[in-house]
Formats: sequence, C-alpha cells, structure tokens
Amino acid sequence: MRGRGSSANTRRVFIGTLVVFLLAAPLTAEAQAPAKVPRIGFLSPLSLTGDTRLESFLQGLRELGYVDGQTIAIEFRFAEGNSERLPALAAELVRLKVDVIVATAQASTEAAKRATGTIPIVFAVVGDPVGVGLVASLARPGGNITGLTSIAPEVVGKQLGLLKEAVPKIIRVAILQNPNNPGHPVVLRQAGAAARALGLQLHVLQARTPAEIDAAFGAMRSQRAAGVLVGRDALVLQQRAQIAALAAENRLPAIYGFRENAEAGGLMAYGANVSSMYRRAATYVDKILKGAKPADLPVEQPTKFELVINLKTAKALGLTIPSSVLQRADEVIQ
Repeated sequence: MRGRGSSANTRRVFIGTLVVFLLAAPLTAEAQAPAKVPRIGFLSPLSLTGDTRLESFLQGLRELGYVDGQTIAIEFRFAEGNSERLPALAAELVRLKVDVIVATAQASTEAAKRATGTIPIVFAVVGDPVGVGLVASLARPGGNITGLTSIAPEVVGKQLGLLKEAVPKIIRVAILQNPNNPGHPVVLRQAGAAARALGLQLHVLQARTPAEIDAAFGAMRSQRAAGVLVGRDALVLQQRAQIAALAAENRLPAIYGFRENAEAGGLMAYGANVSSMYRRAATYVDKILKGAKPADLPVEQPTKFELVINLKTAKALGLTIPSSVLQRADEVIQ
C-alpha cells in the first residue's frame, strides 16, 4: 500500500511541477525577448558619397555604445543633391516610425519638420535656426526639434578678411549663393557690413543648379570680380569639383565655408568644423533615446573653427599667401 501511495504522490508532484513549468514558460519567454532596437532616420540632401561627414556621426554613435545593425538600426535617406526629394524621403521615415530623425542640413530639417510634429528631430548643421523658424530660441528650442547651429556672427567677416589678406589689392568680390537656402539673407547682411569695413564692393550672384553655377561664373567675368566668397550650401558641397574648376579657369581666388571645397581645389576654406558637429549630433540622439525631450535640449553653437589653405591652388593662381595667414591655418594642402 505504501508503494502505491508513494507512486501516486510522485505522479502528483510531477504533474504539479509540469503545470507550473508550462504556466511559467510564456512569462520566461516574454522576459527573455530581445529589447526593441531603436531606429534612427538619417536624412541628407547630399548623396552617400557626397555626405563626407557621415562617418563622423557614426563614430560619435560608436563612442556612446551604439552600433548600426546591432544596438541600433539606421534608416538612411539621401536626396542625391536634389532638395525637392526631401519631403518624400522625410515622409518615408515618418511612416517607418523611427524614434528620432537626424537631419544634416537646413533643407532636410525643414522637410522633416513638415513631415512630423511628434518624432524628435536633431539637426546637425543649420546656420540660423531661430531666424528661419525652426526653434523658438537657442536656449529653449521648444517643439520637437533641436541640434547644432553652424554659423557665428563673425564668420563671414573673417572669411572676407582672409580673402583681403591673401589678395591685398582686391576690391570687387562676388558672392555665390543659393537663393533657395533660407539662411543666406543673414549671411548677406553680415557680408555687407564686413565689406564696408574692408573697403570691398560685393556682387551677389545666385545659383540653384549646376548650370546656374556655370552662368554665375560667366557673370563674374563680366563684372570683373577679383575674388569670390562661396556661401555654405548643400549644392556647393555637392558641386565642389565643378566650382573649384570654374574658379581656376577664371583665375579667381575663392574662399569657402566647407573644408571639402579647399580639398577639391579651392583656395581657402574657413568655418565651423562640421565633422565635429556631426559627432556632437550623436550625443543629442543618445539623450533623446534615453528620454530627453528636444524642447529641453539647448541648440549648441560652434566652438571649433578651422582654416584650410590649398597652396597648390595658390601657386596656380600666382598668389603668395602671407605667412601671417599661413601661421593661422589648421591645415595646409601642398
């Protein structure tokens, strides 16, 4: 009798244990389910190869412990130099329900803003985010947008001053700008004030397309410009080889806001270090993924500027860059 009772007890214990295991199994499976991988939308007006600072952004993420395809998923969208594509690309990212959108320029930020009022947006490079209505103020952006501004009030004046130092007899200076860039009116006001102080005459020329860039350089010849200040714009970056070639063909000393233009054959470049800004954009993404609201994250102003001089181009133009300018250069291209 004790043997049969013992056997029954054993069966009851086994069945009880099995029931507990089966009831607990779903809870265990749920507890062990992989955590949701955050999705980041990356929206650029350039092409994959044209956006040379992308690696800086990815490096910034890696430094914070994020790796694309492992701890995060990045949805890349490139407009290939055609800003008209940006609204549709921004809408795609919204439909994918990404957790945050990184917009690399003013045009892409504006497209993202029109596409969503709820998904956080981080801009990596915008000249005047308050002036163009992206944020309420630098200290308290408000809304769903924050990021980094690329320009300081004195930059344009320093660019014209450097051009004047490199070409002391210069008087007529052309300004090449894309009228579709809402930030350029601010640049023109700053350039006008600096030009008056330096005794320069400015001639503003506009270009929205590569063909219009060609036409603008033709106008510079007829206006007898002795140098050119090239405004910061995605078109300028995308067409940097074309612009450098036209400046060389017309023997025009040129100063730019992007180092890539000097690397492509432009004479000089002075402006905020955009690669460091892309890297800093990753810190905004990190804070937002950890629960911070864009409205509470102040817009960061540039702290690092760089001067790049292309001596090969200077030699081709018959220019001798003064030592006082060379000593201030962060990089000299031989």
